[in-house]
Amino acid sequence: MNRLGMLILAATVAGCSASRHASSLPQIPSVGEVESAARGNAPSTQPDLVSTARYEEGRSESGTDLDADHGNVADRESIPAPSPQPPNSSPEASGGQAADELSLERVIGSVYQTYPLLEAAVFSRVIAEGEQLAASGEFDLKLKAASENGPTGFYRTYRQTVGLVQPTYRGGEVFAGYRIGRGDFEPWYKERETNEGGEFKAGMAIPLARDRDIDPRRAELWRAAYGRQIVEPEIQAELIGFVQEASYAYWEWVAAGARYRIADQLLELATERTERIRRQVEEGFLDPPELTDNLRLVAERRAKRADAERKLRQTAIKLSLYNRDPEGNPSIPEPERLPEFPDPGLLPADDMPRAIQSALQQRPEIAVLNLIQRRLDVDYAEFRNEFRPSIDAVVAGSQDVGEPTSPKNDKGQFELDASVFVDIPIQRRKSRGKMQAIEGKIAQVAAKRRLTEDKIVADVQAAEAALRSAFEQVREAEKAVTYAEDLARRERRSFDLGVSDLLKVTLREQYAFESAEKTVEALLLYFQARADYRAAIAEDRLPSSSANP
Repeated sequence: MNRLGMLILAATVAGCSASRHASSLPQIPSVGEVESAARGNAPSTQPDLVSTARYEEGRSESGTDLDADHGNVADRESIPAPSPQPPNSSPEASGGQAADELSLERVIGSVYQTYPLLEAAVFSRVIAEGEQLAASGEFDLKLKAASENGPTGFYRTYRQTVGLVQPTYRGGEVFAGYRIGRGDFEPWYKERETNEGGEFKAGMAIPLARDRDIDPRRAELWRAAYGRQIVEPEIQAELIGFVQEASYAYWEWVAAGARYRIADQLLELATERTERIRRQVEEGFLDPPELTDNLRLVAERRAKRADAERKLRQTAIKLSLYNRDPEGNPSIPEPERLPEFPDPGLLPADDMPRAIQSALQQRPEIAVLNLIQRRLDVDYAEFRNEFRPSIDAVVAGSQDVGEPTSPKNDKGQFELDASVFVDIPIQRRKSRGKMQAIEGKIAQVAAKRRLTEDKIVADVQAAEAALRSAFEQVREAEKAVTYAEDLARRERRSFDLGVSDLLKVTLREQYAFESAEKTVEALLLYFQARADYRAAIAEDRLPSSSANP
């Protein structure tokens, strides 16, 4: 017997008429029609007691598994690894469930494709890429120009300069330019004067010690590259949380549907009994208060069904935040799309080491800490670079062109300059202080990583323990349902034979109803634990678009 059929056992009469049909579920309105939508008349997806066996037989013959998202019902020894809906595939393509039933994987696929907060998280890639592009701007080709003129005074001079400077990725820079100097120059500034055609100059500056392996430009670029990589595990962390929330909302909706069906079946029992009691009162076999008491019971159970209907509507509306159409609009699932609770499965005993290893490799917290440490390594290398002396070699060649400005033509020869500039820090307190601070931060990250790894292991172990405990709760709750239904059936039979009263029947039915609800709670707890387990081992991930630095 399927799981929801077992739940109905707690609230239906085993021997009632085979012609009785399950009542219809309430229609869930659209977002704009929450208050005004009329109640629907679609038949319930829950088979009655007589047709349950035929339903199971037809299901076996057709090979249709309504729980394909969670593995084979017959396989009760292991939980298959839940695979998230690929971002580029349609949620409706999830196979294994009836086309009109909403599966968990379809909801997860909707989260991947259209959930607004995930879309906002993905846009952090654009922000990080912009910051990396900005850091790359330090290596942009630069145009420099100057116009220096002295139109009055004894020495009247006119100097114009234009040039290009290109910083290199290995440190230093390459430059080239043109200048022209005209006028009467001071004897001590004759180098500012050029021949009539001006002077062309080119050269390069090469760091020999400091800034050779790393400099502020490269350090900022590498930090931006690691910042871009950090975005990916941060997006994954957001995705894991969204999938977990969507799973909770989905199973709460399924549980609300199961509770509604149970309340509806319980009301149907009392309603059908009303006519039999009325006939017996009219024939004088029962006292009139028996009919009044049953009418009171009908009113109470109708109120319970109304409350179950309210909760079903509310959970469906909550689920619509994650279940969206291709345009991204919330889609409130109709009650006809309610699936049954799948049959739970138990994790294999030797699965824990694999799960822990997988979680340590896939959890985004570890990846974030690793990238933070790499970024701190860049900071440390940058400040250690400040310890080195600054020794820069500069080589430049220049050539004047045009008519000479002096009879000696002292500007006409090709000139080559080679220089070395040395700058040695003495105390280096700034560098030492920065390096000490970075060392402390690196030690902090290492300690946080150890604690994070311990927490991840604890998360996986706690989720696995919750799964096993919930599995046992489901099994024990199922037994309680069977016992409670057996007692209720015996009490109803005694009532029909006139050796019991309505109060005892009502109590037995109430116990059966409570047992069925406890089974629903146990199932809800189990599948929420599965969502926690899925989050603990970090199975959800979006394709990454970031490049390595």
